[in-house]
Amino acid sequence: MAKINEAQVLKAVNALLKWKKLQSKNQSLLSDEEAEQEEEIEAEVLEDNFIYLMLTLKKIPPKELTTPHKIPLPHPLFHPLESFSNICLIIDDRPKKPLNSKSNLYAETMQKTKPHMSKSKLDVETVQKKIKAEGIPITKVLKFSKLKAEYKSFEAKRELYGSYELFLTDKRVVHLLPGLLGKQFYKKKRKVPVPVDLRGNSSWKEEIERACASSLLCLGNGTCSVLKVGRGGMESGEVMENVLAAIEGIAEFVPKKLDGVRAFHLKFSDSLALPVYEDLPDSKIEDLKEPKATRKN
Repeated sequence: MAKINEAQVLKAVNALLKWKKLQSKNQSLLSDEEAEQEEEIEAEVLEDNFIYLMLTLKKIPPKELTTPHKIPLPHPLFHPLESFSNICLIIDDRPKKPLNSKSNLYAETMQKTKPHMSKSKLDVETVQKKIKAEGIPITKVLKFSKLKAEYKSFEAKRELYGSYELFLTDKRVVHLLPGLLGKQFYKKKRKVPVPVDLRGNSSWKEEIERACASSLLCLGNGTCSVLKVGRGGMESGEVMENVLAAIEGIAEFVPKKLDGVRAFHLKFSDSLALPVYEDLPDSKIEDLKEPKATRKN
């Protein structure tokens, strides 16, 4: 983290927030007809209003790191949980795998000591009773088997995408969702299902609130990834603290930590990307140091 220039981070955050305020001011000065046309054009952009941290790696990450990683943030992006009008929870209802003798002994022990951890599969009725008892504002409980069977078409996936503001999922099936939900959920990272642990936690509400206080890092099959670190209405100091926490969290998952990172940039979905960290190759650094007059043709 000594490589990160906090002043540069704050400068980029302030520039983005200033740009967003100016954009909103210009929007208010448009005529009614122009404003209506502009709203239609920018409807998808205005849906999120997130500030994104763009990560560029030096090398393509290994496949075992491409599963989503939760990065804790000091200032939650989704808070309070009650602010969402529609939340969908995807549960793991896959059949339990056959156990060998050692596993059976372990399962029997867990059944006696921690009954809530012994089940690998959840049913809708049990989950609904649990979320009602804890006062969790979940609108829809969707079984993994139903998602797999009934949401195959593009139209069905698009309808599901538009029906809920936030998607939560049992972390045991999170790695299986990209192929089932499609690119719309993952392309711009707006509604990537947030993984939660529904097995080893007596309080699901606490687990869900912790998950919603984190940002989700999805390392792709290339060198570039993005994650949410702020919103347009947040204070610049809050966004800066989130950015620094996100960079520190990312370094825990990236091979060689910050030495494996080429650059970090900040942006809104419709703004320019502002650099907050760049690790230039030695050859480029020497080119920058060398006066133009002495360079060889």
